[in-house]
Amino acid sequence: MNLDSVTSGLRGKLCFIGGGNMGRSLMGGLVARGIAPEQIVAVDPVATIRDGLAHDFQILTHADASVAVADADLVLLAVKPQVMRQVCQSLAPSFPAQAMAVSIAAGITTTQLDTWLGGQRAVVRAMPNTPALLGAGATGLFANARVRAEQRLLASAVLDAVGISVWLENEAQMDVVTALSGSGPAYVFLLAEAMQAAAVAQGLSEAAARALAVQTCLGAGRMLLESGEDAATLRQRVTSPGGTTQAAIESFMRDGFEAIVARAIAAATERGATLSAQAGV
Repeated sequence: MNLDSVTSGLRGKLCFIGGGNMGRSLMGGLVARGIAPEQIVAVDPVATIRDGLAHDFQILTHADASVAVADADLVLLAVKPQVMRQVCQSLAPSFPAQAMAVSIAAGITTTQLDTWLGGQRAVVRAMPNTPALLGAGATGLFANARVRAEQRLLASAVLDAVGISVWLENEAQMDVVTALSGSGPAYVFLLAEAMQAAAVAQGLSEAAARALAVQTCLGAGRMLLESGEDAATLRQRVTSPGGTTQAAIESFMRDGFEAIVARAIAAATERGATLSAQAGV
């Protein structure tokens, strides 16, 4: 995705509702990729957050969302699922007819968003993850039928500014994306935490164990990304018959490692669906 090719012809503005970590990451990523700061307006009720965004990115900020969304091409909703209904309903009377809404709230469907925004809206549901803070995010995207081709390109460009994005054809898959990549960084952190603790228990210092665990996770991730080979192939390549790696892998398998991961993904997927049901229509 070439961000410049999409945004160079943008004539309106990008309005961000919410200036928390994820919203801030997206705004910073766009500015870093060449979006004119004056094309971005951020809305947040907290004055110190607004002041920080204006200082760091030279973007426009506003306390009143109903005023800020005027003439927007894209309105990115970066608020918690628990308050999304209230925020959307407050925006509905002033939401521009031509604007596309992009939500990054877990569990909230495009149908719910469309209804709360007054109906007949172009809505994209997105699930980024926290590595977006470093420009290494992974985002799943789903668009309702009212999203035009050029709007899909713009949504991709906004999320690609902080990593990669993947479009889904079935919205039900968004709960799986939430479980896989949305929550996934925590799984890696948990593994690194456990590896470090185990190494300390075997006699390594805290500092050495942390340094080696962190770099191992980084290196393995880069190999997955850059080698062009799948995880199973890479695992098999480093698992010599009768060696130390094989001993560890066999121990994982005896303890049901794959089943543990499958249950965890299923639990997170189910929770995403529950969040949607709790939000109502």
